Amino acid sequence: MEAFYYLAIILLCGLFFGRLVRFVKLPNVTGYLIGGLLIGPSFLNLVTKEGVESLSFLSSIALGFIAFSIGSEFKASYFKRVGITPIVIALLEAVIAVVLVTFTLILFGFDPAFSIVLGAIAAATAPAATIMVIKQYKAKGPVTETLLSVVALDDAVALICFGIAVAVAQMISNPGSTNMLMAITNPLLEIVESLGIGALLGVAFAFPIHYFHDEDARQTLIYAFVLLALFIAHKCEISDLLTCMAMGAMFANLSNKSERVMKITDRITPPIFVAFFVLSGADLNISVLPTIGIVGIIYIVVRMIGKISGAWIGAKICKADKNIRKYLGFALVPQAGVAIGLTVVAKTVVPQFAESIRAVVLCATLIYELVGPSLSKWALKKSGEIKAEL
Repeated sequence: MEAFYYLAIILLCGLFFGRLVRFVKLPNVTGYLIGGLLIGPSFLNLVTKEGVESLSFLSSIALGFIAFSIGSEFKASYFKRVGITPIVIALLEAVIAVVLVTFTLILFGFDPAFSIVLGAIAAATAPAATIMVIKQYKAKGPVTETLLSVVALDDAVALICFGIAVAVAQMISNPGSTNMLMAITNPLLEIVESLGIGALLGVAFAFPIHYFHDEDARQTLIYAFVLLALFIAHKCEISDLLTCMAMGAMFANLSNKSERVMKITDRITPPIFVAFFVLSGADLNISVLPTIGIVGIIYIVVRMIGKISGAWIGAKICKADKNIRKYLGFALVPQAGVAIGLTVVAKTVVPQFAESIRAVVLCATLIYELVGPSLSKWALKKSGEIKAEL
């Protein structure tokens, strides 16, 4: 029953801090994260570590809905219009961040295997905070469109980069202990499986939606299919984000009811998103800050440089809109769930460096999640796609 108490505290905290940060013109999501940090184990401990863990399923649900919403933007008509621009940008912003972080760490004398694994984690971008900023300010335009596509593709690129990095790191640490081909094909197979299962669920979702016309029934269907996608992804040990994205994309391309369904989704998800971000804030551990040293500073700063420069180069190559070149990279700073998940895999690859890698990524998450939403807002405002303060 304590879970009910924690959930009530979390929702009230989100409402209060979401409103409070508006006075200093910060995005609501920043308020949720700060509020969660204050009521969590690092400060007031109103929500204990056990309380955060007991509600962790809400994070999965929130990310499932966010991924479903992002996927719904992937209509064939959109890619016919913009071509491969989002794909090129997603590849370059991820790969350049990985390369810059890896080589900078090596130049500073850190172990090559450690540098490669930590560098690979730099590819991951968390879409949730950025999407919340877009929704709050109703941002619209070429930068917003491209941003939605890039953050969706980023998860797949990050998995591939990490798979390759793991193989290289294992060969350095234990020559002959790994199969490079398998290390590369495993993440590719996971991506294909995630997209395939998600696409099948999207096809399945498109049928009943035509037979249930009232909003209550459609709300039920939306919840049912997102939860089903999360369950199947968990059982199959594949990416829940990619599965839900693929489901949203397939549904949007098959059904002429997709816009109505997404409007319903936007109406039913705010409490879930508030709880998710307050929980994320509560889960941030302030005690990791003093432990990161020079490696943490390199990771945090150089990753940002890689993301911003990679997005600029990709947009330049594709002759994208000048605002996309100038501002898109700043909205790719947030990093959270996928990166933290990859640190768990790192334990099996470079166990001697596992604690250092986790400390750096957790610290980076703390900083990126608090600063990232404001950077996203700034980028969208400078590009003219946020018309007014809300």
